[in-house]
Amino acid sequence: MNQKTKKLIILNIPYVVIGLFCTNIGEAWRMAAGTDISTKLLGFFTSMGAAWGNPMPSLHPFDLCIGLAIGAAFRLVVYVRSKNAKKYRHGEEFGSARWGGPKDIEPFADPVFENNVILTRTESLTMNSRPKDPKTARNKNVLIVGGSGAGKTRFWLKPSASVRAE
Repeated sequence: MNQKTKKLIILNIPYVVIGLFCTNIGEAWRMAAGTDISTKLLGFFTSMGAAWGNPMPSLHPFDLCIGLAIGAAFRLVVYVRSKNAKKYRHGEEFGSARWGGPKDIEPFADPVFENNVILTRTESLTMNSRPKDPKTARNKNVLIVGGSGAGKTRFWLKPSASVRAE
């Protein structure tokens, strides 16, 4: 048995079990007294207890057809729900963001240190307007956010300017 067949069988076992379990519904309908729909329906609900009293599935052909139909209906509902599901990234419900490392920023930095704008002690971005790889091209704007006295000039602008002056 190949892998695809094995997977197909394993994935459909629950629906077969549901179908066999629901053969008792067919048995209850078959045992219900009455000829018109109202008396048959009333008899169906009264014979439900006797049908579910035996936990074993009924092997009568009508009961098996009812069980097969219910199992197939369950499978159809699951299939339709899975096809209409949004394209979620399962296992990443709470995001997939992570902290970047030196390997992540490396393509965006110029090998010549003087051609970079310094962002932190270890990270920088190229100032070249046309890098070798166009996918790594970024604008040269830097946004420094902080309140008055937070050290925007002292801790970013002056160190960046002094590196450029050297």
